Amino acid sequence: MGPVDVEQAEAALVERYPRLVRIAYLVLPPSLGRNRRVLTAHALVQRSLPRRRVAGPAVPEQRLAEDAVDPGYAYVRGEVLRQALVAGLPLRRLALPRRAQLPPLLPHVWGLRLFPRVGGADELALDQRLARLSGPGRAAYVLRGLERQGDPEVLRVLASVGVEDPSAALAEADALEELEELESGAGSGAGAERPGAARRLGGVGLLESDEFDPCALQARPTDLLRRRQHARAAAVAVAALVVCGTLLGLPGDGWGRNGAAAPSYARNPAAEAALDPGALKRVAPAAWPGSTRRDFSVWPARGGLTGDSALLRRALAVWARPGASVRSSATPGTPVGPPMGPPQLLFAGVVDGARVVLLHDGLRAVRYAEPVEGTAGAALDFARTDGADSAGSAALVLSRAAGNVRYLTAPWVTGTAVRDLLRPAKEPWPLARDAHGATEPFASPALAKGCTRWNALEVRDGSDVRVLSDLGELTPARLLWGPPDAPVDATGQEAREAWARTGCRLTAVRAHGVRSVNAWRFASQPLPEGAGRGTWLCTRAETWRGTGSRVLAQFLVPSPTVPAALAARSEGSPACGVRDPRVLAGVLWQAPSGGWYVLAAGSPDFAALETSGGVKGRSEGPVLAVKAAPGARADLDGTLRDGRRVGALR
Repeated sequence: MGPVDVEQAEAALVERYPRLVRIAYLVLPPSLGRNRRVLTAHALVQRSLPRRRVAGPAVPEQRLAEDAVDPGYAYVRGEVLRQALVAGLPLRRLALPRRAQLPPLLPHVWGLRLFPRVGGADELALDQRLARLSGPGRAAYVLRGLERQGDPEVLRVLASVGVEDPSAALAEADALEELEELESGAGSGAGAERPGAARRLGGVGLLESDEFDPCALQARPTDLLRRRQHARAAAVAVAALVVCGTLLGLPGDGWGRNGAAAPSYARNPAAEAALDPGALKRVAPAAWPGSTRRDFSVWPARGGLTGDSALLRRALAVWARPGASVRSSATPGTPVGPPMGPPQLLFAGVVDGARVVLLHDGLRAVRYAEPVEGTAGAALDFARTDGADSAGSAALVLSRAAGNVRYLTAPWVTGTAVRDLLRPAKEPWPLARDAHGATEPFASPALAKGCTRWNALEVRDGSDVRVLSDLGELTPARLLWGPPDAPVDATGQEAREAWARTGCRLTAVRAHGVRSVNAWRFASQPLPEGAGRGTWLCTRAETWRGTGSRVLAQFLVPSPTVPAALAARSEGSPACGVRDPRVLAGVLWQAPSGGWYVLAAGSPDFAALETSGGVKGRSEGPVLAVKAAPGARADLDGTLRDGRRVGALR
């Protein structure tokens, strides 16, 4: 069959428009509703006209004469069927809808519902049967019944419009025909085989009835009460948009004055006071020595821009309502809403090419930063700080740039230094500060890709030295050493040697809202074959929010240069803490001779340990060593001195 011109297709469409619309109406799923089904059928036919000359349908030379149709009509009918089948496909969540699956833009009727004339009981029964067929099944039924096409031609047409299994669609049409013949009392002849060209469906007359004619329509009004309600809602929405647009356009209250802040959304005295830079709380520099508290509440306002009202106004406005261009972050469990009242100003100044403002509202420390030139690329960081003591409020991050970190230290800090945790024998080097308490920058482990060094900040407070580590948050984490009920700052020789082999494990608690990390030695055991003594450490990271703590059990071989091996880890467990200091863990260890052993250890209150599964063994006391095969897996349990059974950390 030759190519089809646009004029030829248009002539076929205009001449047989009612038939094409009827075909589309019958193939479309009845679940669309009669009004949308009518409008969609007209839209599909009107969109079936080609834009340019197209190749005609590929049809074999041998075909029945009664199956022959005009090439232009055959093309348009195929397009109508293809779109109607697509319109019946379900919408998928992650896939874009196709044009035929959307409500038609044209034709469209406002205020009226259109539907064909109501037929009798036979038409209603046929419509219900068609609704139970698939889209291809309805197409096969219509082609055979309404279009008088034989089975071979029906199969060809269905295949040409993209039906994956035309034979199954034809079988659906057969089943519907047999059901009609049984109900009409056709008897045993219902299933007789007849030539495809001579087969006729019993519902042909019904398919051509007014019930399925989307060109002879009745009109009724839509829901008048609901339409009136929608009109009122639309009017209110338009009025609200006009008022909001007017408010945003007023000078001084829109984007210009507050920089990167989003438009205002609330007007009340408390909210206005929280956004007023003149209402910021400012602590005098001489207040902290006489205070009974040593936390952020007694930090004085420092920095060279504490009098810049425009900068402070922008910082408060962005805090209350950050715009879409603001890069915002918050430690887990930290609320990010606006302050409930005027916050406290801690710092405002230029740091590493940016204007930085540090604020505190009793619950959170907030850092606002913007470029020196303009406000594009503003950043906002939140960190929870409730319950901070003198150690927890010793420093805040001022900036991170070029892999370095810079801190603002508390007014009671008398000295700062940097210590590499991974080199315990190396002395810390002094870290200079300016008059405002801002340190010089140094390499941050939070920004490093590897773990060749781990720089920690040491701050001196009178006779005490605190060890703090940057974990990618606004507040550094305090590093401790010792039993859960009496930890101390990790400044002793044993603590430094242990942290040197476990410091790289701090990457497991980055950006987790960590307040402090405590490591302690809960067991030591002689290794098999005289290989020395192994050491067991438990590391617990406590969070500011009190939940979500992370626990790591680690095993250290005698060699001081070998990093700790991770034996077990858990999140949210009370193990290794003040509430439950018990911990039990095990590893598979290879002796120098090449033999393999399961090593296990528990805290001192374990009376016996036992392994089961791939390796079986038992020992009295808190340590165990059992010979095992390479790659063996074992279950570990322990018995406490009071007789209770406790599983390993997991």
